[in-house]
Amino acid sequence: MRALLPLLLLAASAPAAAQAGGSLHADPRHLQPQDVFQLEWADNPAISPDGRRIVYQRNHFDLMKDRRRSHLWLLDADGGRHRPLTTGQGSDGAPVWSPQGDRIAWTSAREGGSQVWVRWLDSGEQAVLSQLTESPGGLAWSPDGKWLAFTMRVPADTRPLATVPGKPRGADWAEPARLIDRLGYRADGAGFLQAGYGHVFVLPAEGGTPRQVTRGDFQHRGRPVWSRDARHLYVVSNYAEDWEYQPRESEIYRIDVATGEHRAITDRRGPDTSPALSPDGRRLAYVGYDDDRRGWQVSHLYVLDLDGGAPRRLTADLDQAVDSPVWDRNGRGIYFGYEKEGQGRIAWIAATGGAITELTDAMDGTAMGRPYGGGSFSVAGDRIAYTHGTALRPAEVAVVERRRAPRVLTALNEDALGHKTLGEVEAFWLKSSADGLDVQAWLVKPPGFDPAKKYPLLLEIHGGPFANYGPRFAPETQLYASAGHLVLYVNPRGSTSYGQAFADHIHHNYPSQDHDDLMSAVDAVLARGYVDPDRLYITGGSGGGVLTAWAIGHTDRFRAAVVAKPVINWTSFVLTADGYPFFAGYWFPMLPWEPGGNEHYWRRSPLAYVGNVSTPTLLITGEEDWRTPISETEQYYQALKLRRVEAAMLRLPGASHGINARPSQMLAQVLNTLAWFERHGGQGGEVGPAEGTR
Repeated sequence: MRALLPLLLLAASAPAAAQAGGSLHADPRHLQPQDVFQLEWADNPAISPDGRRIVYQRNHFDLMKDRRRSHLWLLDADGGRHRPLTTGQGSDGAPVWSPQGDRIAWTSAREGGSQVWVRWLDSGEQAVLSQLTESPGGLAWSPDGKWLAFTMRVPADTRPLATVPGKPRGADWAEPARLIDRLGYRADGAGFLQAGYGHVFVLPAEGGTPRQVTRGDFQHRGRPVWSRDARHLYVVSNYAEDWEYQPRESEIYRIDVATGEHRAITDRRGPDTSPALSPDGRRLAYVGYDDDRRGWQVSHLYVLDLDGGAPRRLTADLDQAVDSPVWDRNGRGIYFGYEKEGQGRIAWIAATGGAITELTDAMDGTAMGRPYGGGSFSVAGDRIAYTHGTALRPAEVAVVERRRAPRVLTALNEDALGHKTLGEVEAFWLKSSADGLDVQAWLVKPPGFDPAKKYPLLLEIHGGPFANYGPRFAPETQLYASAGHLVLYVNPRGSTSYGQAFADHIHHNYPSQDHDDLMSAVDAVLARGYVDPDRLYITGGSGGGVLTAWAIGHTDRFRAAVVAKPVINWTSFVLTADGYPFFAGYWFPMLPWEPGGNEHYWRRSPLAYVGNVSTPTLLITGEEDWRTPISETEQYYQALKLRRVEAAMLRLPGASHGINARPSQMLAQVLNTLAWFERHGGQGGEVGPAEGTR
């Protein structure tokens, strides 16, 4: 095996990586690694109560700090008067308008810890309202504009099991021991968790001392919703004694703001979330489903009369998961979001049910890595502000109204991408060789694509596995295309946005025929004649890492593979991952030690098939990944080494499961992937037809 020095040097710096080894053509007309730092994208648009102005979160990558940053910008609903609301160091986000439209509140981490800020629109003055020791979330104005409700972690009262004698002054002792006795003790991206519970607080809108409203050893999540008289809050929680063992369960509770007394508004086995109060305050819309303990389930929209009666399910005929309900101006109907066939959509339905009116199929563009979903919207009357994404641009701010066409208001990336030639993204459908199931896929073609020539093909597999790709701008796939690869991505069975039955194909059955769906997509592109059959490559992250490792254990058709943040051994994964109560309870029919458990877990583990692997394999994982712990990667790496299969392991210090949280690490993953494929004959760019066969 060749020395790994060139591979490691590629991760050292983005600009150097752009030139190293020829992995990317140094053509300024095409997307280059350093261009990632110039990208911007909109998120969390909030439209004013009168529908005339929109404040939104404008995101970018900080080149010097290697972090994502965001500030707030304000513009008119016709696109005019576009200007910054906040500037400076730190990040600002989650803006919310006061009911009177005279103030905007948001959270900001600019003053050390995260605090609540407010700006008065008439004077332009702004002030920090809080002095919190924990980060607030879910800001919500009271109807009279006098209070702000939010959620915040309250540290638990914990005592050590034993007390070690105090160390002498100046002594150099080891770090104190960490006693863990809770079910949830660490989380990906956060590490070991301090004991505490998320509670609801209220804060005077003119500043002052926050007051805790909820109590107990329970977690409250999401944005609180005020009653019309500001005497109650509707919150989402689970007050069951064993709530930690019920990872999906939640109810909506009505909390008395003055006393903290609570009453459950919903009652069933399953999650009830996203409460939205009607304009007259008499009905509650929310999202939920009856929990069948499947790996993924369609969530529906419900309406409940608060003075009594059973909830009504409005979206029984929609076989897609809905979210984010918002009432229209007069309470006659409800706007909501959902995904279908890999695209984010906004729709409206009457509060009594009936036909669904779709307003847009382009609510996307905020993922900023691979082509996952992501988007949000805000409603004022019947005007909606939302994030609008396409295959060639990240999210912009757009507006739409019923019976009117959407209008995109911003052009945040024309300076960075307007002069670039990006890879064309083509959607197509195919039938799986397993059973003829219809499967959707996309092909990203290199800039300057010529169908008369032969190109290397890179299969890039999404994670989840209950997630989806779609026709969305993605720096990673565009960089692969700029390096001269055809990039194929697929929504195999199990992907969301195709209904319950499509997802159920992999319930307690993953991986399985989803592998056949992927191979069928490769065959469909090969049949077009412009793929070099000797230069097929495969990669994927998380659930895509699982399927990549599974594929090379079942076929030798790929010349090289990159397995990112995978699960290799389902037993060790379930017993080391941060979300183990969920994974064990929903992804498998039994626990590993129960009858049949060992065989079931092992049969679905890529490690069981490592004896078949001959494909040169690079593994990439963050060293602080607690979703798919790096011990999974180490198992596979060491198994490959014992078998003398060419293998390398790229460890990203400080990175969690979300590798692209820091742009340099996203580039390290992309560029090392390209370097590994280049090492194994995958130089990007076309070759003549005769050269493409051997």
